[in-house]
Amino acid sequence: MVNSHLFCVCLFGVFSLFFVYQVSAQQIEKDTVPEFKIGYGKRGFELKSSDDRYLLQIQGRIQFRFATPDDQDPITFDDYDTEHSSLFKVNRSRLKVGGNVYQPWLKYYWEYELGKSNLLDFRVMVEKWDWLKLKVGQWKVEYSRERRISSGEQGMMDRSIINRPFTVDRQQGVELYGRLKNGRMLDFSYWMGLFTGTGRGSATNDDGNLMYFGRVQWNVLGEDLGFKSSDLEFHSKPEAIIALAGVSNRSPYTRFSQSGGGYLSGFEDGLDGQYRVNQYNLETAFVYNGFSWQSEWHHKNITDKLAATDASTTMEGFYLQAGYLANSTFEWWPIELEIAGRYARFTPDNDIRDHFQEEATLAFNWFFKGHKNKLTLEVSHFDYELVDTDAQIDDKVRFRLQWDISF
Repeated sequence: MVNSHLFCVCLFGVFSLFFVYQVSAQQIEKDTVPEFKIGYGKRGFELKSSDDRYLLQIQGRIQFRFATPDDQDPITFDDYDTEHSSLFKVNRSRLKVGGNVYQPWLKYYWEYELGKSNLLDFRVMVEKWDWLKLKVGQWKVEYSRERRISSGEQGMMDRSIINRPFTVDRQQGVELYGRLKNGRMLDFSYWMGLFTGTGRGSATNDDGNLMYFGRVQWNVLGEDLGFKSSDLEFHSKPEAIIALAGVSNRSPYTRFSQSGGGYLSGFEDGLDGQYRVNQYNLETAFVYNGFSWQSEWHHKNITDKLAATDASTTMEGFYLQAGYLANSTFEWWPIELEIAGRYARFTPDNDIRDHFQEEATLAFNWFFKGHKNKLTLEVSHFDYELVDTDAQIDDKVRFRLQWDISF
């Protein structure tokens, strides 16, 4: 295990030195001073040099939300018995800065959550070749499509109930990724990374065991759909992807979120190196003529390495989601309006198959300017069944309205 760990670290070190050499080998032209122009693009206000070597993009984003009777997804049995109330809040307020420096392929990006004073993303990307790219810093690991898609570009108002137990979220580390094109049916994208495995804002590992991550994606019909939802482009030809991702990590944590490392129910207050977590995700996505589809199926095993018998728990979850801009079929349907639906199910322990949570959500998106300016109305129904008490609660309904705008 130690030799394997050292081999992976050395391998990434060799590739990192290779990229650094390639960057330093590029001579910066000093005989001319480029002109700069100010404009506005798809990623906000821009300051760009005439030779494309330098680019600064600045964008702000605010998300206003009304919810009743509450806003959070129910997690425990007691969450289904909350008193009726309503709330209005600024759910997210972001500042995004990105661009490139020295060369068009040497890119940078950082993102800050103003409301919670959290530095979410900071990364540098070397993207000179399509087939081999390098990323260093902190970002949302590409393990889950639902989590990787920006909260402002979701097909629904927010992510499903399975996001909390299965997301890897933001980590600090290094990653190699790229796309291998070899004919229409042999088009693949890949990601492989090493991370501290202790969540956002944590630059050190608790016990020397790194987080290992890998993802391979088959671009079935020759197009990489990227991490986005809704077919706002109204693809004239169908496009699809199938992806398989896996993560192995040992740390005190059994879940991650924007706040960093955390714990699932029954695994509270972990110690350094206590939990070995192995998980994988099978993912699909499809778009055609205003119709969009995506799904994930997750399997996660948690082993308590400090328990006398290496106690192990296996959990599963999945969601199915579709959206449709029906104007492509019905002329009377407003071109700005999308209808979307999702079904999700989470089983916290596979040994107790009748103990599960379900979510069914219906949403309507009105796109004023794509995902950059949209209004979303959403109704969700939640169900929680406990086999040991024969209890069933199936009347948890939530209504939410949200305006998301970027500028």
